[in-house]
Amino acid sequence: MQDFRRRLFNRLMVFLIWLAGFLVVLPLFYILYYVTQKGFVALSWDLVTSLPAPPGEEGGGIVNSIVGSLKIVTLAAAIAIPWGIATGVYLSEFGIGPTAKILRMAIDLMMSVPSIVVGLFIYALTVKPVGHFSAYAGSAALAYVMIPIVARSTEEMLKLVPNHIREAGLALGVSRWKVILKIVLQGSLPGVMTGVVLAIARVAGETAPLLLTSLNNSGFSEGFSEPTSSLPVQIYTYAIGPYEEWHAMAWASSLVLVAFVLLTNVVIRAAFVWRK
Repeated sequence: MQDFRRRLFNRLMVFLIWLAGFLVVLPLFYILYYVTQKGFVALSWDLVTSLPAPPGEEGGGIVNSIVGSLKIVTLAAAIAIPWGIATGVYLSEFGIGPTAKILRMAIDLMMSVPSIVVGLFIYALTVKPVGHFSAYAGSAALAYVMIPIVARSTEEMLKLVPNHIREAGLALGVSRWKVILKIVLQGSLPGVMTGVVLAIARVAGETAPLLLTSLNNSGFSEGFSEPTSSLPVQIYTYAIGPYEEWHAMAWASSLVLVAFVLLTNVVIRAAFVWRK
């Protein structure tokens, strides 16, 4: 009888765990289903290969927004990923004392700052002095959002590496920086890459900071020093527009953005597996 109760209790707990996991991912699948249902109707080749049409005219697309998002997010990642990983390594391997405490507090504060406040800060710092919006400013705002995410995830992943592995490397005469770079960081690379993917996914859909930094552009921007269109801002523009066609294009653009985030996730993980 006692054995039966134990098995029954175990199966009940397993069922509850599966149920909890299902309930957690259920909203995600519903969002994906809803965006796909709404966006696939308006999705077309012209949408992803054409420039936006003037207000009141039919057609148009989001190709400049796709290119602009790639430019802004790529530059932001190039700034934030090395900086964030370096910060996480410092906090994990050398993070003892008041300096590390202050740095951890600063990272926590950065993570809690609303993205629109970040946009206002970068606007005052980079846009207002030069007198125009730019992709540089947009990338700076997104990098500000990414850095604490990458830094915190890197620190936590490095802490999971057992200390005896570090000590074994040092006992063999390997320098400390090589132990960190070749052993500790390599061993925690899957978790670090997960943090990087989360950071990219987070900033890829940010709208508020880009409205205040890179703004928008009806065409292609030649460099990073001009106002640049992006998918989140273009979705916002279409969503608040007065035309039904714009609303449909907003859903289709949302589907493209979701696909972009998922594709980025798959490519980064596939590259890591191939390298491994």
